[in-house]
Amino acid sequence: QVRLEESGGDMVPSGGSLTLSCEISKFLYKTYAMAWFRQAPGKDREGVAGIDSNGRTIYSDSVKGRFTISRDNAKMAVYLHMNDLKVEDTAKYTCAVDDDTWAMDGLGSMTPRQSLGRFAHWGQGTQVTVSS
Repeated sequence: QVRLEESGGDMVPSGGSLTLSCEISKFLYKTYAMAWFRQAPGKDREGVAGIDSNGRTIYSDSVKGRFTISRDNAKMAVYLHMNDLKVEDTAKYTCAVDDDTWAMDGLGSMTPRQSLGRFAHWGQGTQVTVSS
């Protein structure tokens, strides 16, 4: 079965940088949408960034200009490069993948229920804590 494993979460000071990785195994589709979501304590899960097999990217307004999503097709991995981190970026970050490229459309305004309906496969998440 498809397996996603995130890594790279850490505690960093405000203004710092961090890169998260998500390795995906046993995903055999050539077309896909990969995305990062995050959930802070007491808040709903929100979409952060997505990239599809065509290279199209999408970002939520809250991270646009600070975060960059990239992928490595050979390794079947997706990365989230986070710069100028803020305390409000503190959350558990989870990656997800689906074989439909449209799955990430509207990522920034996607409700938790919609995200579960759009993305078939999810990782367990990695914690990012930004200190003031």
